[in-house]
Amino acid sequence: MLGFWQLLAKTAAAHTVTYFIVGVSAYFLFDYRSLLATTALGANFRSMSDPVFIAAPALQPIRGVLFGMVIYTLREPFLQSKRGWLSLWLVFISVGVLGTFGSPPGSIEGVLYTTLPWSLHLVTLPELVVQPFALATVLYWWVNHPEQKWVNWAMGTAVALVVLFPALALTLGGR
Repeated sequence: MLGFWQLLAKTAAAHTVTYFIVGVSAYFLFDYRSLLATTALGANFRSMSDPVFIAAPALQPIRGVLFGMVIYTLREPFLQSKRGWLSLWLVFISVGVLGTFGSPPGSIEGVLYTTLPWSLHLVTLPELVVQPFALATVLYWWVNHPEQKWVNWAMGTAVALVVLFPALALTLGGR
């Protein structure tokens, strides 16, 4: 089984890559640009040209490290059992999406405490369900197949690109 730092690195990488792929896919599939420009969701989100919005993918390793710390403490049920990926995904969904302590769109608290229509809560759910699924399955597979050395290189390269793209956009964006 992986040590603490190895699991943190793999979790941060898996989160960063799945976050970027699912987020970009959802952006185009659900036409987030129009959705944010024409609905009440736009009032709660930064402009897509805001430097913080642009930098967000490059900052995801921080969130991945936070996830990794929790996963490390629960590594036996999440990573060493036959259906650990499913347990991990269900925890992400129940605590991080539907039952979060905040009131973001798609959560129970968001439905109760915001004035957003149901349609806006529902339109965000596919991304909020798919990304934790991707994270749980990728991490589970990666940890349980250490013989697949190419995955280390692929994930490392993907993380480097996810961090590099926003840095380039912020650096070259004003030119």
